[in-house]
Amino acid sequence: MTINLQDIGKKIRQARHRSKKTQQEIADQCGISKSMLSKIENGQSAAAVATLSKISEALNIPLSWILDNRPETDLVLQPKSMRQSKVGHEDMGYSYELLAKSRFSNIEPAIVHVTPKDANLRHEPYTHSEDEFIYVLEGEIYLLYDQDKHHLKEGDTAYFKGTKPHLFIPVDNDGAKVLTVFIEGIE
Repeated sequence: MTINLQDIGKKIRQARHRSKKTQQEIADQCGISKSMLSKIENGQSAAAVATLSKISEALNIPLSWILDNRPETDLVLQPKSMRQSKVGHEDMGYSYELLAKSRFSNIEPAIVHVTPKDANLRHEPYTHSEDEFIYVLEGEIYLLYDQDKHHLKEGDTAYFKGTKPHLFIPVDNDGAKVLTVFIEGIE
């Protein structure tokens, strides 16, 4: 596989523009010079994977996307047969499958598989920076949100701030499937 420096640079520049950050801000955050970042963005200089990793972290994008040599498109198709079926540890309360990840969107859909009650060891709520929309596809859950407990059944929905402590708690040993859409919040 040949890595195209122009493609890598273009992706970094696009991600930086979307994040509304200057070259100087990213360079400072990564401990490199603005000149070096400019050369990387223009495809004039190769960068060590460690440097690309720092840049991807600063831009909040996956390193794998920067290194991926597939062409950019505004259509994201993810056949079920090509999806990694489950990611995460069921004994920690959930696993999930990513449905599609657009490189240019701040929306990330996933199906969360809530671990059955007797196998669920997770009791501490989570927080994250994105807002979250959920739709219960199968089963029932308790949504623990900001210390309140809400019973949600198949077909029920909720939208909430991910910055507040929340947790999906299984109601029974049947588990549950929840369509979850993470949305980067607007301050």
